[in-house]
Amino acid sequence: MDVLAERFEENRGHLRAVAYRMLGSVSEAEDAVQESWIRLSRSDVSGVENLGGWLTTVVGRVCLDMLRSRKSRREDALEVYVPDPVVDRDDSVDPEHAAMLTDSVGLALMVVLEALPPVERVAFVLHDMFQVPFEEIAPIVDRTPASARQLASRARRKVQGRTPREEVDRGRQREVVGAFLKAARAGDFEALLAVLDPDVVLRADTGAAAVGGVSRLVSGARAVAQQALTFTQFAPYSRLALVNGAYGLVTAPEGTAFSVMSFEVADGRVVEINLLADPDRLAELAIPALPEA
Repeated sequence: MDVLAERFEENRGHLRAVAYRMLGSVSEAEDAVQESWIRLSRSDVSGVENLGGWLTTVVGRVCLDMLRSRKSRREDALEVYVPDPVVDRDDSVDPEHAAMLTDSVGLALMVVLEALPPVERVAFVLHDMFQVPFEEIAPIVDRTPASARQLASRARRKVQGRTPREEVDRGRQREVVGAFLKAARAGDFEALLAVLDPDVVLRADTGAAAVGGVSRLVSGARAVAQQALTFTQFAPYSRLALVNGAYGLVTAPEGTAFSVMSFEVADGRVVEINLLADPDRLAELAIPALPEA
């Protein structure tokens, strides 16, 4: 068992990365990884040549079950949902987070993945992000390899059609997010407009508070800038951070996380903002202490 546990630990980072992309939840991803360990410990894998591949398919099945269960629970829920962000200081990235975000998985992409049907999400994540052959994906989604290929293809078209173009220069990202924060702190409406793309989208998820109508989807620079002005009172408590590998903001009055904002930047302007302000979910995330912005 000790040897088996050691081999599992060698694959844990990869499995966590797979599960996070599948589920968009850090805690659920860890649950899925633990379930894969339970299934491994109860299985005879003496004839398995590629244990990593075997574990990947197991965690894929576990995640598919969790996605299906979640879908049935969320059918009557509000549409505005922001997946769990992965937050780091820009000068000190958690090694586990780095492994989870290999190839950079921005929060905007995670939002798009949330909208996919479970089988499409599993097929797309396994094939396009982790190069799992369709022959191995097929039994997970209970399809033929050809059908599994079609599932991934449909998901790919949806992802390509809805994922915003992204600025890859981290220094430029920092500059734009810093300008947004400066404008928000000053309550400067015109400065906010200058940093926002005309078609910018703001997605705000406040969790349980959404019952009161707080969670919302806001579109257009003027509407988003107006919404940002309501953030001015909290802006002094905001700090720059890496959110899923790109620059974002963490607001933490008295050291307790109040919100996490991710920004998608293109051509020097903000094209999408995803804000998580669900206190219950934020309390479960590992958010580091951040230096002054």
